Amino acid sequence: MELRLPANFFMGAAMSGPQTEGAYKTGGRLESIWDTWSDQSISDFYNKVGSYVGNCFYEKYEEDIKLLKSLGLDSFRTSIQWSRLMDKNQKVNPQGADFYHRVCACAKEHHMELFMNLYHFDLPSYLLDRGGWESREVVEAYAVYARAAFREFGKEIRYWFTFNEPIVEPDQRYRVGYWYPFIKNARRGLLVQYHISLAHCLAVAEFYKAKEEGYLLEDAKIGLINCFAPPYTKENPSPEDLEAVRMEDGINNRWWLDLVTEGRLPEDVLDTLRARGMEVPMRPGDEEVLKMGKVDWLGFNYYHPSRIQAPARGTDENGDPVFSDPYVWKEAKMNVYRGWEIYPKGIYDFGMKMKEQYPNLSFFISENGMGVEHEDRFRDENGQIQDDYRIEFVKEHLEWIFKAIQDGAQCKGYHYWGLIDNWSWNNAFKNRYGMIEVDLSGGYERKLKKSAAWIQKVIADREK
Repeated sequence: MELRLPANFFMGAAMSGPQTEGAYKTGGRLESIWDTWSDQSISDFYNKVGSYVGNCFYEKYEEDIKLLKSLGLDSFRTSIQWSRLMDKNQKVNPQGADFYHRVCACAKEHHMELFMNLYHFDLPSYLLDRGGWESREVVEAYAVYARAAFREFGKEIRYWFTFNEPIVEPDQRYRVGYWYPFIKNARRGLLVQYHISLAHCLAVAEFYKAKEEGYLLEDAKIGLINCFAPPYTKENPSPEDLEAVRMEDGINNRWWLDLVTEGRLPEDVLDTLRARGMEVPMRPGDEEVLKMGKVDWLGFNYYHPSRIQAPARGTDENGDPVFSDPYVWKEAKMNVYRGWEIYPKGIYDFGMKMKEQYPNLSFFISENGMGVEHEDRFRDENGQIQDDYRIEFVKEHLEWIFKAIQDGAQCKGYHYWGLIDNWSWNNAFKNRYGMIEVDLSGGYERKLKKSAAWIQKVIADREK
């Protein structure tokens, strides 16, 4: 089947500041939560590669933007690091601002549309010391940071996003406790999720205020990016299985979708949480803040579906409610390196959900990619990685995206995650996602993989 991009469908790359920039002590940058974890327990990171390295984007941003352009890409997304832009007095750090101004200028010079995200799991450590996302003080500090960013770069950036995957930190740091500071408390996780929701809304309000006051481009847009994993259960589900789907979808997906389209959180989810002793800590005035959270469009990160069933137990070891358990689908095709199911149709199902339940909100695929370990095994006699598995992965997902568009989904474009190999949290460089290799032992030299030439041809052959 021939793969043809629709004429007005944009193609680009996704990355983040903390995973690419490196230069962690350069230009007045503050310590982030990842630096703190790296300092305290470097053995928690694959091959002891901590937060300090990125992929040298701070030094190589001009080369990287030229590379993206050479493949025919028209856009890329990265993030401002709060710890680089702002000082501890919540004032703009001139050296940090200068770096991002240079990135903006380079993108403009090469006719690359820059999508800018404000937060990618990289809280400055001094704010964690003040309570992190459990604290209303940090929520307010984020609004100050967003205000400064909009005013500093408002004439250089058209597309803004408040958060990347705002469901991840409540899960990884607080509910399951896989990430520092390893909390493992569902109630504190819910508090964090709620406070991030408020922070998003305050940032959106700051965006529209800055736009009204003339700081932003007239056609500037604000959005949210989340990993909306479509939930599935057994073929013949019990009522309890369906209830598990409702709450999984409600907490991870509808929570954010209702917030950005209706300016409120899903009442059925709040009711169930309340009935199970998990009251969302709303204060007077919060409902008005939530109403500010509506966005212009949405980023959808998609790697795998969520397969769930009724939980085997009602509460966890802390006495907090358990709403679902994982369900293993025997027909699942797996990416064995990440332990993630490869299910391209999930991207179509999300598109149909958006069409039916949120028809007025357009979206784009803001991350999609395949991480593979030990890619040296696939290097040919000329030294190039032959990543046919990645080509197959992207091709299948694009085919389902285009079917969703044909069936009425308002999907506007696609950004491949990690187009240039990058540092991936405590997995470091264990799994490589890139279509462009980064040679860690060779001065971070960039080398094209087979998939780079493939995506270049796909873009060149787009419909006219």
